[in-house]
Amino acid sequence: MLGIGKEKELPTILLIDDDIVSREVIATVLTLHGHAVHTADNGEAALEMLASGVASPEAILVDAQLPGLSGIALLKQLRKHGAAGIFLISGSQPPEGLVAAADGFLLKPFGPEDLNRLLAGRRTSKATAPADDAEPVVSPETLAQFRQIMNPSTVREIYVTLVTDLKKRLVALENAIATGNKDEVRRLGHAIKGGCGMAGAQQVARLGEFLESKSDQLDNCATALQELYTATGKLERMLEKEFPA
Repeated sequence: MLGIGKEKELPTILLIDDDIVSREVIATVLTLHGHAVHTADNGEAALEMLASGVASPEAILVDAQLPGLSGIALLKQLRKHGAAGIFLISGSQPPEGLVAAADGFLLKPFGPEDLNRLLAGRRTSKATAPADDAEPVVSPETLAQFRQIMNPSTVREIYVTLVTDLKKRLVALENAIATGNKDEVRRLGHAIKGGCGMAGAQQVARLGEFLESKSDQLDNCATALQELYTATGKLERMLEKEFPA
Protein backbone atom coordinates (compact mmCIF):
# COMPACT_ATOMS: atom_id res chain seq x y z
CA MET A 1 0.00 0.00 0.00
CA LEU A 2 1.11 3.55 -0.71
CA GLY A 3 0.18 5.21 2.53
CA ILE A 4 1.19 8.87 2.64
CA GLY A 5 -2.40 9.89 1.91
CA LYS A 6 -3.57 9.00 5.41
CA GLU A 7 -2.44 12.34 6.80
CA LYS A 8 -4.89 14.27 4.63
CA GLU A 9 -7.91 12.16 5.62
CA LEU A 10 -9.05 11.51 2.07
CA PRO A 11 -10.83 8.27 1.20
CA THR A 12 -8.74 5.11 1.10
CA ILE A 13 -8.75 3.58 -2.40
CA LEU A 14 -8.49 0.01 -3.64
CA LEU A 15 -7.25 0.07 -7.23
CA ILE A 16 -7.76 -3.08 -9.35
CA ASP A 17 -6.00 -2.92 -12.72
CA ASP A 18 -3.99 -5.58 -14.55
CA ASP A 19 -2.04 -3.02 -16.62
CA ILE A 20 1.16 -2.19 -14.75
CA VAL A 21 1.57 1.28 -16.25
CA SER A 22 -1.99 2.38 -15.47
CA ARG A 23 -1.72 0.91 -11.99
CA GLU A 24 1.60 2.60 -11.20
CA VAL A 25 0.54 6.01 -12.53
CA ILE A 26 -2.92 6.05 -10.95
CA ALA A 27 -1.65 4.82 -7.58
CA THR A 28 1.22 7.33 -7.51
CA VAL A 29 -0.90 10.31 -8.52
CA LEU A 30 -3.72 9.50 -6.08
CA THR A 31 -1.27 8.87 -3.25
CA LEU A 32 0.54 12.14 -3.80
CA HIS A 33 -2.81 13.94 -3.80
CA GLY A 34 -3.59 12.57 -0.36
CA HIS A 35 -5.24 9.17 -0.77
CA ALA A 36 -4.05 5.96 0.85
CA VAL A 37 -4.01 3.44 -2.00
CA HIS A 38 -4.03 -0.36 -2.08
CA THR A 39 -3.46 -2.08 -5.42
CA ALA A 40 -4.36 -5.46 -6.93
CA ASP A 41 -3.71 -6.74 -10.45
CA ASN A 42 -6.82 -8.95 -10.66
CA GLY A 43 -10.21 -9.47 -9.09
CA GLU A 44 -9.30 -12.56 -7.12
CA ALA A 45 -6.38 -10.82 -5.42
CA ALA A 46 -8.58 -7.85 -4.55
CA LEU A 47 -11.20 -10.09 -2.96
CA GLU A 48 -8.53 -11.79 -0.87
CA MET A 49 -7.32 -8.40 0.37
CA LEU A 50 -10.85 -7.43 1.35
CA ALA A 51 -11.65 -10.76 3.01
CA SER A 52 -8.44 -10.73 5.05
CA GLY A 53 -8.85 -7.13 6.15
CA VAL A 54 -5.61 -6.05 4.47
CA ALA A 55 -7.64 -3.41 2.65
CA SER A 56 -10.67 -1.56 4.00
CA PRO A 57 -11.30 0.97 1.26
CA GLU A 58 -13.96 3.65 1.05
CA ALA A 59 -13.81 3.53 -2.75
CA ILE A 60 -12.82 0.84 -5.25
CA LEU A 61 -11.53 1.60 -8.74
CA VAL A 62 -11.82 -1.46 -10.97
CA ASP A 63 -10.73 -1.78 -14.59
CA ALA A 64 -13.57 -2.83 -16.85
CA GLN A 65 -11.48 -5.46 -18.66
CA LEU A 66 -9.65 -7.77 -16.27
CA PRO A 67 -8.37 -11.31 -16.76
CA GLY A 68 -10.22 -13.97 -14.78
CA LEU A 69 -13.05 -12.80 -12.55
CA SER A 70 -14.32 -9.50 -13.94
CA GLY A 71 -17.35 -7.50 -15.01
CA ILE A 72 -20.65 -7.72 -13.19
CA ALA A 73 -19.66 -10.97 -11.48
CA LEU A 74 -16.69 -9.23 -9.84
CA LEU A 75 -18.76 -6.21 -8.85
CA LYS A 76 -21.25 -8.49 -7.08
CA GLN A 77 -18.45 -10.14 -5.12
CA LEU A 78 -16.88 -6.80 -4.20
CA ARG A 79 -20.20 -5.55 -2.81
CA LYS A 80 -20.23 -8.43 -0.33
CA HIS A 81 -17.22 -6.91 1.43
CA GLY A 82 -18.59 -3.57 2.58
CA ALA A 83 -20.27 -0.41 1.40
CA ALA A 84 -17.37 1.09 -0.58
CA GLY A 85 -18.33 2.91 -3.76
CA ILE A 86 -17.30 0.92 -6.83
CA PHE A 87 -16.19 2.88 -9.87
CA LEU A 88 -15.27 1.46 -13.25
CA ILE A 89 -12.16 2.74 -15.01
CA SER A 90 -11.42 2.06 -18.66
CA GLY A 91 -9.76 3.43 -21.76
CA SER A 92 -13.00 2.93 -23.71
CA GLN A 93 -16.72 2.96 -23.06
CA PRO A 94 -17.78 -0.25 -21.23
CA PRO A 95 -21.12 -1.97 -21.94
CA GLU A 96 -24.11 -0.07 -20.56
CA GLY A 97 -25.10 -2.94 -18.28
CA LEU A 98 -21.68 -2.97 -16.64
CA VAL A 99 -21.67 0.80 -16.14
CA ALA A 100 -25.15 0.58 -14.61
CA ALA A 101 -23.94 -2.07 -12.14
CA ALA A 102 -21.22 0.25 -10.83
CA ASP A 103 -21.51 3.51 -8.88
CA GLY A 104 -19.78 5.55 -11.56
CA PHE A 105 -17.34 5.46 -14.43
CA LEU A 106 -14.06 7.21 -15.21
CA LEU A 107 -12.60 7.21 -18.69
CA LYS A 108 -8.80 6.97 -18.77
CA PRO A 109 -6.93 9.23 -18.55
CA PHE A 110 -8.48 10.83 -15.47
CA GLY A 111 -7.19 12.87 -12.57
CA PRO A 112 -7.86 13.15 -8.84
CA GLU A 113 -10.40 15.90 -9.50
CA ASP A 114 -12.50 13.52 -11.62
CA LEU A 115 -12.42 10.93 -8.84
CA ASN A 116 -13.34 13.54 -6.24
CA ARG A 117 -16.41 14.49 -8.26
CA LEU A 118 -17.48 10.86 -8.34
CA LEU A 119 -16.91 10.46 -4.63
CA ALA A 120 -19.05 13.53 -4.10
CA GLY A 121 -21.87 11.74 -5.88
CA ARG A 122 -21.48 13.15 -9.36
CA ARG A 123 -21.12 10.66 -12.21
CA THR A 124 -18.60 11.81 -14.78
CA SER A 125 -16.76 10.55 -17.81
CA LYS A 126 -13.94 12.48 -19.40
CA ALA A 127 -13.85 12.59 -23.17
CA THR A 128 -10.56 13.17 -24.91
CA ALA A 129 -10.17 15.13 -28.12
CA PRO A 130 -8.74 13.31 -31.12
CA ALA A 131 -4.99 13.71 -31.39
CA ASP A 132 -3.41 15.29 -34.42
CA ASP A 133 -0.07 14.52 -36.00
CA ALA A 134 1.63 17.41 -34.22
CA GLU A 135 0.90 16.35 -30.65
CA PRO A 136 3.95 16.25 -28.34
CA VAL A 137 5.53 13.00 -27.22
CA VAL A 138 4.26 13.68 -23.69
CA SER A 139 1.57 16.18 -22.77
CA PRO A 140 3.31 19.27 -21.32
CA GLU A 141 0.40 19.69 -18.91
CA THR A 142 0.73 16.14 -17.59
CA LEU A 143 4.50 16.45 -17.28
CA ALA A 144 4.15 19.76 -15.45
CA GLN A 145 1.61 18.25 -13.04
CA PHE A 146 3.86 15.27 -12.35
CA ARG A 147 6.80 17.58 -11.65
CA GLN A 148 4.71 19.62 -9.23
CA ILE A 149 3.69 16.65 -7.10
CA MET A 150 6.63 14.24 -7.50
CA ASN A 151 10.39 14.42 -7.32
CA PRO A 152 12.31 13.86 -10.58
CA SER A 153 13.32 10.30 -9.71
CA THR A 154 9.67 9.30 -9.22
CA VAL A 155 8.62 10.86 -12.52
CA ARG A 156 11.53 9.14 -14.24
CA GLU A 157 10.51 5.79 -12.73
CA ILE A 158 7.01 6.17 -14.19
CA TYR A 159 8.33 6.70 -17.71
CA VAL A 160 10.97 3.97 -17.37
CA THR A 161 8.17 1.58 -16.43
CA LEU A 162 6.10 2.82 -19.36
CA VAL A 163 8.91 2.36 -21.91
CA THR A 164 9.84 -1.07 -20.56
CA ASP A 165 6.23 -2.21 -20.72
CA LEU A 166 5.80 -0.77 -24.22
CA LYS A 167 8.77 -2.72 -25.55
CA LYS A 168 7.22 -5.96 -24.32
CA ARG A 169 3.87 -5.07 -25.85
CA LEU A 170 5.52 -4.22 -29.18
CA VAL A 171 6.88 -7.75 -29.42
CA ALA A 172 3.49 -9.18 -28.46
CA LEU A 173 1.76 -6.97 -31.03
CA GLU A 174 4.14 -8.04 -33.77
CA ASN A 175 3.39 -11.68 -33.01
CA ALA A 176 -0.36 -11.07 -32.82
CA ILE A 177 -0.43 -9.27 -36.17
CA ALA A 178 1.76 -11.92 -37.80
CA THR A 179 -0.56 -14.71 -36.63
CA GLY A 180 -3.78 -12.83 -37.39
CA ASN A 181 -4.85 -12.74 -33.74
CA LYS A 182 -7.25 -9.78 -33.92
CA ASP A 183 -8.51 -10.20 -30.36
CA GLU A 184 -4.98 -9.93 -29.00
CA VAL A 185 -4.27 -6.87 -31.15
CA ARG A 186 -7.40 -5.24 -29.75
CA ARG A 187 -6.50 -6.18 -26.16
CA LEU A 188 -2.96 -4.85 -26.48
CA GLY A 189 -4.14 -1.65 -28.15
CA HIS A 190 -6.62 -1.07 -25.34
CA ALA A 191 -3.93 -1.56 -22.69
CA ILE A 192 -1.49 0.77 -24.47
CA LYS A 193 -4.16 3.45 -24.86
CA GLY A 194 -5.14 3.36 -21.20
CA GLY A 195 -1.72 3.17 -19.58
CA CYS A 196 0.02 5.64 -21.86
CA GLY A 197 -2.94 8.01 -21.76
CA MET A 198 -2.67 8.16 -17.97
CA ALA A 199 1.02 9.06 -18.30
CA GLY A 200 0.31 11.74 -20.91
CA ALA A 201 2.15 9.87 -23.68
CA GLN A 202 -0.16 11.20 -26.37
CA GLN A 203 1.40 9.79 -29.53
CA VAL A 204 1.60 6.28 -28.14
CA ALA A 205 -1.90 6.44 -26.65
CA ARG A 206 -3.31 7.57 -30.01
CA LEU A 207 -1.72 4.59 -31.75
CA GLY A 208 -3.03 2.27 -29.06
CA GLU A 209 -6.52 3.60 -29.67
CA PHE A 210 -6.11 3.01 -33.41
CA LEU A 211 -4.97 -0.59 -32.86
CA GLU A 212 -7.92 -1.24 -30.55
CA SER A 213 -10.52 0.18 -32.92
CA LYS A 214 -9.01 -1.18 -36.15
CA SER A 215 -7.89 -4.60 -34.98
CA ASP A 216 -9.80 -6.23 -37.85
CA GLN A 217 -7.65 -4.33 -40.37
CA LEU A 218 -4.34 -6.14 -39.92
CA ASP A 219 -2.57 -4.38 -42.79
CA ASN A 220 -3.32 -1.00 -41.23
CA CYS A 221 -2.36 -2.36 -37.82
CA ALA A 222 1.02 -3.41 -39.20
CA THR A 223 1.59 0.16 -40.38
CA ALA A 224 0.48 1.51 -36.99
CA LEU A 225 2.89 -0.91 -35.31
CA GLN A 226 5.82 0.66 -37.17
CA GLU A 227 4.61 4.10 -36.08
CA LEU A 228 4.37 2.76 -32.55
CA TYR A 229 8.01 1.65 -32.67
CA THR A 230 8.93 5.18 -33.76
CA ALA A 231 6.79 6.81 -31.07
CA THR A 232 8.31 4.54 -28.41
CA GLY A 233 11.76 5.60 -29.55
CA LYS A 234 10.77 9.26 -29.24
CA LEU A 235 9.42 8.59 -25.76
CA GLU A 236 12.68 6.91 -24.76
CA ARG A 237 14.71 9.86 -26.07
CA MET A 238 12.45 12.27 -24.19
CA LEU A 239 13.12 10.27 -21.03
CA GLU A 240 16.90 10.42 -21.54
CA LYS A 241 16.76 14.17 -22.20
CA GLU A 242 14.34 15.25 -19.48
CA PHE A 243 15.32 12.72 -16.79
CA PRO A 244 18.91 11.52 -17.34
CA ALA A 245 19.94 8.58 -15.19
